[in-house]
Amino acid sequence: MQTTDPIADMLTRIRNASSTNHATVEIPGSKVKKAIAQILIDEGYVSKMEWKPDNRQGVLTLTLKYAGKKPVISGIKRISKPGLRVYADLETMPKVLGGLGIAILSTSHGIMTDRKARQEGVGGEVLAYVW
Repeated sequence: MQTTDPIADMLTRIRNASSTNHATVEIPGSKVKKAIAQILIDEGYVSKMEWKPDNRQGVLTLTLKYAGKKPVISGIKRISKPGLRVYADLETMPKVLGGLGIAILSTSHGIMTDRKARQEGVGGEVLAYVW
């Protein structure tokens, strides 16, 4: 299946799986999705990531985290879309819920959170918000 926005597809799969209390979610793989998944692990939203190669692009399996029966990811939203790209420089860098959530950015230094982008002094394309 070909999608026009694979990152939005990934975020939707995570949102749907966490809202229905699934333990894992399988996503068609890519380097960008792997980097986003690593950020979710580093920030404590997802517990584990596994890469399974196949004949095509590979499959990324994420193990979701729950606090009791409530998912750790209470919201995940795609910001920059193929039809409308959203960019932020250092001064206009977004703070999700006043710093309680994270913004995932694609910068010239790689894919990183808003906090790390502020530390490195770079801006970029705002991919998603997670809270």
